[in-house]
Amino acid sequence: MAVYTEIGDDELRAFVAAYDIGEALSCKGIAEGVENSNYLLATERGSFILTLYEKRVSPADLPFFIALMDHLAHQGVACPTPVRARDGGALRELCGRPAALVTFLNGMWPRRIEPHHCAGVGTALARLHRAGESFAMTRKNDLGLAGWRRLYQACALRADEVQAGLGSELGEALSRLEAAWPQNLPSGVIHADLFPDNVFFRDRALSGLIDFYFACNDAFAYDLAICVNAWCFEPGGDFNVTKARLLVGNYRTARPLSAEEIWALPLLAQGSALRFLLTRLYDWQNQPQGALVRPKDPLEYLKKLRFHRGIAGPAEYGIEP
Repeated sequence: MAVYTEIGDDELRAFVAAYDIGEALSCKGIAEGVENSNYLLATERGSFILTLYEKRVSPADLPFFIALMDHLAHQGVACPTPVRARDGGALRELCGRPAALVTFLNGMWPRRIEPHHCAGVGTALARLHRAGESFAMTRKNDLGLAGWRRLYQACALRADEVQAGLGSELGEALSRLEAAWPQNLPSGVIHADLFPDNVFFRDRALSGLIDFYFACNDAFAYDLAICVNAWCFEPGGDFNVTKARLLVGNYRTARPLSAEEIWALPLLAQGSALRFLLTRLYDWQNQPQGALVRPKDPLEYLKKLRFHRGIAGPAEYGIEP
């Protein structure tokens, strides 16, 4: 399980006592996720998600994440709402870690991606972008273009242990992206990690978005490109044009895309592929001890990076310019 910090009974009891949620009935570790320690907490007043923020999340960023979820929930976005303690605070400390409670969302993330899932994600992502336009706080994307260079430098020497020639291929890809990365695209708050395990459905209807701990300010179309990579490839690696058409088409219905955004998608998709390839490669090389979670395969995103390099324009994604 992705639980790095175990909670003792006495610590949990003292933590829960600060909230008006009744006594704790159970607290079970959640297997999904690799960044933080997450628990499903059941109390006399309902179910909640308890998160202990581990080393990769900067405590200085936590007020942004908490305030963003609060804002989006009040704007009608189906996402967890932070639970405030009796003193009005939403952030506390538990077992030496910053910790927070958020409301529990019903639903399940889809294990097999169908076209209707992609349609729902496109609409939800556009609504998230629109809702975030009135959010006053900002946060730099630490895993944007500048962050990729730092990640590459940290991974390059051992990259060929994963696949021969990987280090030089990644270095060349990064240099090309640094030279051609689009500037001045419409920007605002983005999710930056809207993978299938962060989206819940009930039957065919999207019921919620979770895990806002990579949220930041960046280009909206870059967030869309992340979703194209996460949702529109089949398990064997083939690109599904129907899924991409539905995802982008439903996004455009809720938030129109400019011509510049559409034409930038192939390059943005390359950048998205490189970003997740590098973070997966870093995690592969630096697996933390004590977490029974297998790092995700970085080579999955090498295949996607190569695919997007061969795209001449948006029409090859099934998207009308």
